[in-house]
Amino acid sequence: MTVSFDLPRSTILPVDAVDVRLDPGPHPFERDNAQAIAENWRREVGANPALFDGTVVLLSALAYRDSRLVGRCHAVKYSTFMLWRQNHQGTGAEHAYAHAMLVAGDNALVAIRMGAHTVNAGRVYFAAGSFEPIDFRDGLVDVDFNMIREVGEETGIDLSDAARGQRYFALSTPSGTVIFRRYRIVEPADEIARRISAFVAAEAEPEIEGPVIIRHAADLPDGLMPHMRPLIEWHFAGKD
Repeated sequence: MTVSFDLPRSTILPVDAVDVRLDPGPHPFERDNAQAIAENWRREVGANPALFDGTVVLLSALAYRDSRLVGRCHAVKYSTFMLWRQNHQGTGAEHAYAHAMLVAGDNALVAIRMGAHTVNAGRVYFAAGSFEPIDFRDGLVDVDFNMIREVGEETGIDLSDAARGQRYFALSTPSGTVIFRRYRIVEPADEIARRISAFVAAEAEPEIEGPVIIRHAADLPDGLMPHMRPLIEWHFAGKD
């Protein structure tokens, strides 16, 4: 199997289409590291019993061609992802995920802070989650379905009718590739944050601690994930 990752790193790329397909075969990384995955998972669950070994996807190929992302991914266990994220160099696997960049009517950004029981406890980024098999249609990833689903699950905000940016953008770093798109809501940031806080308060086991409003490029909250700063600067610079 040819493994290929060929795209510019650490620069924001315009993306007109995402052609990432789900390969029904096993990912070589999961196939070849079964024992290490199981041993690491026992340690992870021992440290955080709230973890659930669900299904996510890992890439085995991703390239940037003519403003398109073209790639191949495989369904893997979350325990596989947890081992991979510790030391992913030279594994033949990479991670891609999507961000709905939630833009309020006053142009502020509304992000979230993850809950204390999660893997990224206390970290700040846009409401998001890894691609799962449910996010694929006829084997092709539906990025907007993933964005809308994850934002709804974590914040209670329904983006189905929100105005979307004309295209996607992507930022690829050694830790993963984020595919993002502006979603605009007419309410000001304070009102959106109030709605999210009310949703979190009503949840028995919320995934997030609460909303985080970002009002300008230098408004960088504690716990901000490293990939977020260039996205924030890009937004407030008026890029499109």
